[in-house]
Amino acid sequence: MHIAELAGKDPFSRRYFMEMSAKLSFGLSLSVPFLPRNFKAQEGGKAKNLIYIYLSGGMTHLDTFDPKKNKDVMGNTEILDTNVDTMKFGMHLKELAKVGDKLAVINSMTSTNGAHEQGEYIMRTGYEKRATIVHPTVGPWAETLLGKRGEILPDSVLVGQSTSNAGFMDPALSPLPIADPKGGVPNTDLIVEGERFDRRMQMAQKLGQQFSDRFKYAGPKSYVEYYNQANRLLKSDALSAFDISGESNSADYGESRLGQGCLLARKLVENGVRVVEVVAGGWDMHQDIAGGTGDRLPELDLALSTLIKDLESRGLLDSTLVALGTEFGRTPDINMNSGRDHYPAAYSCLLAGGGIKGGTVYGETDGMGKKVKANPVKPEDFLATIGYGLGLNLEETVYSPTQRPFTFADKGVPVTALFG
Repeated sequence: MHIAELAGKDPFSRRYFMEMSAKLSFGLSLSVPFLPRNFKAQEGGKAKNLIYIYLSGGMTHLDTFDPKKNKDVMGNTEILDTNVDTMKFGMHLKELAKVGDKLAVINSMTSTNGAHEQGEYIMRTGYEKRATIVHPTVGPWAETLLGKRGEILPDSVLVGQSTSNAGFMDPALSPLPIADPKGGVPNTDLIVEGERFDRRMQMAQKLGQQFSDRFKYAGPKSYVEYYNQANRLLKSDALSAFDISGESNSADYGESRLGQGCLLARKLVENGVRVVEVVAGGWDMHQDIAGGTGDRLPELDLALSTLIKDLESRGLLDSTLVALGTEFGRTPDINMNSGRDHYPAAYSCLLAGGGIKGGTVYGETDGMGKKVKANPVKPEDFLATIGYGLGLNLEETVYSPTQRPFTFADKGVPVTALFG
């Protein structure tokens, strides 16, 4: 059977055609935005790039950025002074304490999503999870609203996961997934000689064009263009942007996947990638909170503090917004297993660079870290703040293929007070 004919048979055959097209293209992003955009970006931050570090599992706010004097709440964690009088951290964040004047800590995050999947979904898309639609993350939104930045490199990259998608937007806008930050872009070694490879690429282009011409469906047209971009990438020096093996300060970031992910993120934005998400797990600490924080927090401390200092030394901090997010906090009560359970009512996030006013502590919880007392920030507000920092038009409407209207961060309200 001719491969183009698969597209007209059944759902499995059509899906197979799409998957084979994507594999041939190495999953690279296109230069075609979801919809043409002609508008003036709203006033916002001055960030040109975003590094969004997402801690999957639910980072404890009490042992990190919102410590309390109550010993029953804090357990073994002691309070650490930073270089900002009003900013206090947990005892494992010694290096971040030295760059507190570069940070804006939000201690009034609050959500109603106490499950991991739903909590992570809204923190990365700005929308509640629904069974009927998949919403885009920041990268596809930024490319849609701002346009494609480069000709060869993808506009957005996802580090720490092996798959990605663009939600209801064109599949071409999907962030390029890099599961292992040390592994570079997978499947980029040519297994056939150059002329033979070019012939195969031409054949793939022809088959893809036949599919588009026959079925008149706009979505798959993106895969036709994948071939050209993949070919350009393979024949260019751009792949070196994904190789961190020769970075002289690699050890400064630490050998954890989070640390090396942050190093890769720095190198990518330095080479022109607009949005990099770094996803790291291990923060669901229902048991032994002292042991869990003792393992994970030094890794975070080293990775994030080094990233901020590295960006600053290279003149990139002012133009790069660094965000740290998680789906919820952990309970003020330490449970019978010496751990902390899910707690969406109050938690902490962090921003730095990209026009952020350093040395800021925004919002406040009560003496047990249980209730938000001032300036609550919802997940969609946090995403809107990121969008504001990038200069995205938060009011511009984008329509899904079913003609449903959407805006970035679902009408979240940006915390403009964090910018100075």
